[in-house]
Amino acid sequence: MELLRKLSNAAGVPGHEHEVRAICRDALTGHVDEIEVDRLGNIIGRLEGQGPKVAVAGHMDEIGFLVSHVDSEKGFARIDPLGGFDPRTLLASRVNVHTRGGALPGLVGSKPIHILKDEEKKQPPEISDLFVDFGMPGDEVGRRVRVGDPVTLRQDFMEVGKLVSGKALDDRIGVYVGIEAIRRMKQRNADVYFVGTVQEEVGLRGARTSAFSIAPDIAVALDVTVACDVPGVQPHEQVTALGKGVAIKVKDSASISHPGLVRFLVDLAEEEKIPHQMEILPRGGTDAGAMQMAREGVAVVSLSIPTRYVHSVVEAAHQDDIESAIALLTAFLENCHKADLQL
Repeated sequence: MELLRKLSNAAGVPGHEHEVRAICRDALTGHVDEIEVDRLGNIIGRLEGQGPKVAVAGHMDEIGFLVSHVDSEKGFARIDPLGGFDPRTLLASRVNVHTRGGALPGLVGSKPIHILKDEEKKQPPEISDLFVDFGMPGDEVGRRVRVGDPVTLRQDFMEVGKLVSGKALDDRIGVYVGIEAIRRMKQRNADVYFVGTVQEEVGLRGARTSAFSIAPDIAVALDVTVACDVPGVQPHEQVTALGKGVAIKVKDSASISHPGLVRFLVDLAEEEKIPHQMEILPRGGTDAGAMQMAREGVAVVSLSIPTRYVHSVVEAAHQDDIESAIALLTAFLENCHKADLQL
């Protein structure tokens, strides 16, 4: 789990994924035949083989912010979101503002509840209500912080029982699964491209450009999915549950998985006795949505790691589910030449 720890703790909001990309390059070196970084910032590692061309994508970016205004008199900053947030999870959080001089810690503040009017208390907070407090004189903040500086949430990766938790399991966990599967492959029955994509959280952008360049026959998106197996949620609303295995996605709001690939993965998981569950996600999507539409079209499927508290600093996944995702992806890459892609 050390690689996953490094990936989760690294900073990388959309458009600023360089720290994560460097970790990916180190992890892939010696396990792939070629590594390149394209103009948008995607890292692409190729494991050359005979068979179909397969792209495996996990996105490197995490939700975060950019500094949108600096109050150099009072020493505060306003922030603009990169990706979808539930503002309720941000109250009283800590952040790092990544300035030219290095990471600067800050506190997410808001108007104290003690002075809110009754009607204000009834309204959920909005990001526009929040600010970053640096705890230093305004003129110093003005010198060190600039509009456009990236902002990441501050939370260390940790193990909680059988779970792992961190600020950016979405989607460093998918990146981790992809790299581990590449490392474990023993047979080269496909021409495999692992892609650490950029800017997924703001529109699947890296997946779109990399899939156009690679022109794969098959594409697999690796991402988290919601596990709503918590108190107060009905069984039919849970989507997935922790500890029951990797999720094979049937559909989400961005893509419909290729039926032949879904059947092939289910049969493979049953044959290899890999724990798995089926997933239909009512809202949200993965890189598969962009890769599916590359050039004349690509057969796509997503493998998902069930995760509680997605898009918060305490995202949590089960270690057994991570292992089942690695096992199924490895088996798929070694056997995908047998998949029937006829519709």
